[in-house]
Amino acid sequence: MDCVEEKDTEANAPSVVDRYYTRWYRADMKGKPCEDHCILQHSNRICVITLAETHPILQNGRTIKSINYQISNGCSRLNNKVSGKSKRGGQFLTDFAPLCRITCSDETEYTIYSCIRGRLLEVNENILEAPELLLEKPSTDGYIAVILPKFEESKSITENLLSREEFESVVSKRSDAQSQTS
Repeated sequence: MDCVEEKDTEANAPSVVDRYYTRWYRADMKGKPCEDHCILQHSNRICVITLAETHPILQNGRTIKSINYQISNGCSRLNNKVSGKSKRGGQFLTDFAPLCRITCSDETEYTIYSCIRGRLLEVNENILEAPELLLEKPSTDGYIAVILPKFEESKSITENLLSREEFESVVSKRSDAQSQTS
């Protein structure tokens, strides 16, 4: 009997993401409908940028053709080199700094943005080799980048972001509006 109860508890245990990170959202990024981003904020200030589950890339069984961290001729997020305890050398990003461009097999292209100000600590090079990680595990292995906000800004970075409840409200209003037009 004890074994059954123990297994049941394990099945209902929160994931590492749910246990240690707070989810924040940016809906309709740069005015583009449904292009939602998710920011996972750890208690140590580090933020992981991912796609929100409502992002078009994760809908309708899309497949990814390419992921490009080359933002412009002179700027590649892959050239980001960070060193030391204070993470010197990381590229400084603003809220709307592009992180990468993702092209789907139907040729639609999406730009993924940083959503917050801070230093770029790393980009996920694993998704270049295995883009399906982005589709299968967007909150874990399929993350886009890791950003460290300035210490003095770490409390205020969430001011322009939506909490999970606020985001769910936006998504439900969006689906209500779509069902009315159908």
